[in-house]
Amino acid sequence: MKKLKEILYKVHIEAVHGSTDVQVNKIEFDSRKITQGDVFVAIKGTLSDGHTFIDKAISLGAKVVVCESFPDVFIDGITYVLVNSSNQALAFLAANYYDNPSQKIKLIGVTGTNGKTTIASLLYQMFKKAGYKVGLLSTVRIMVDEVEYKATHTTPDSLTINHYLSEMVATGCAYCFMEVSSHGIHQKRTESLYFEGGVFTNLSHDHLDYHATFAEYRDVKKAFFDELPKTAFAITNADDKNGAIMLQNTMARKRTYGLKSYADFKAQILENQLTGLLLKVNNEEVWVKLIGSFNAYNVLAIYGVAVELGIESHEALRLLSELESVSGRFQYFISKGNITTIIDYAHTPDALENVLNTITDFRTKNEQLITVVGCGGDRDKTKRPIMAQIAASLSDKAIFTSDNPRTEDPQVILEEMEAGVEGQHFKKTLSILDRKQAIKTACQMANKGDIILIAGKGHETYQEINGIRHDFDDLKIAKELLTQLEK
Repeated sequence: MKKLKEILYKVHIEAVHGSTDVQVNKIEFDSRKITQGDVFVAIKGTLSDGHTFIDKAISLGAKVVVCESFPDVFIDGITYVLVNSSNQALAFLAANYYDNPSQKIKLIGVTGTNGKTTIASLLYQMFKKAGYKVGLLSTVRIMVDEVEYKATHTTPDSLTINHYLSEMVATGCAYCFMEVSSHGIHQKRTESLYFEGGVFTNLSHDHLDYHATFAEYRDVKKAFFDELPKTAFAITNADDKNGAIMLQNTMARKRTYGLKSYADFKAQILENQLTGLLLKVNNEEVWVKLIGSFNAYNVLAIYGVAVELGIESHEALRLLSELESVSGRFQYFISKGNITTIIDYAHTPDALENVLNTITDFRTKNEQLITVVGCGGDRDKTKRPIMAQIAASLSDKAIFTSDNPRTEDPQVILEEMEAGVEGQHFKKTLSILDRKQAIKTACQMANKGDIILIAGKGHETYQEINGIRHDFDDLKIAKELLTQLEK
């Protein structure tokens, strides 16, 4: 139990009706989870407005209502707190309720279009290898040192973030590495957190279903760095044209990494193979088990964070050489029939192009490259024709299929993809609605030595159709199909 007036610290209050000198049980923004003595925060979401559930929350036992507009009638014994932004209020309420755990752990945020999961996950892996207790908040999973929890969003809600940070502090974790999405920044989920450092990976076409323009998407990312304290560090990709913009107004210590530009942390690719990369990092050679130039950038960001957090540079390189790739990120296997299958989460034009260019770098051109790719429903439609054209132009065969159609008609999604394919590439493309059938067709088309790329879902083990998640694992299905076909 906490006193309401204690957890209202730093909340931007416009008016209060009732007493703040009351004991409260817990905080909820989902009225269905309310129990006796709770605080209900009414949030205006994209699908529903929490203000319409205030009466329901009170009937279930809510003692306090935090809202952006007062109801017409006040109920006796209920405290109403009027705020300008319920999302922002929730962030501070959650942090105060859990005794501001982000101030008791070294929290590093990683933001950008691509690379967030890889960087955060490998930093977790690296600092575990260095002997620390570590936390991870990522798209793939949440880790409280050794204990794993299922992740549901790239950046969880403020309550979830502070709950897990509190668990990490209680467990003795010294560090937490966290993916920070543009949605999370825009919805104030990170507002109350104290970051020790921030990393910017890159910026490319994504989330334009949510952000009105690319400039807005960029500026939301920039806002994360604007808020970093002067005691923190900010590491940005010097080779990305938006990298310098991220640092324009930050008070944090500025650091850069890059392969092409002058940077504090610089690398040269000496060898690029299917088994890994040989890099020269700040004039020291290191072999890493990650593949492709995009991973060279990820390695540099990880190295930069490690050095900024006090790991000696030679030790940082040694630890880098031991890191294993992240599930669903350029994950590959070679079948008995010598067919290489690569599974990758690439779901943006930039990510797909990076993966296909990486494959091109180490292929001999004596083999076929067959790409299976789809685009998600209820998401940015403008990237569909672009991704289809990239797949068709950089592959020998491209099979368009369903990703997570969600509530959209998958046939319409495929037609919007097909519209982007230039005439000279038409004959290289196929459209197969059923994703398993598309993967099976790719396996049947492949001969000894060929390469299959299955893009878009990566680590996901489900396919979402009309609001229902069905079991679906690209890696597992490809292995099963190739095993059957090669008997």
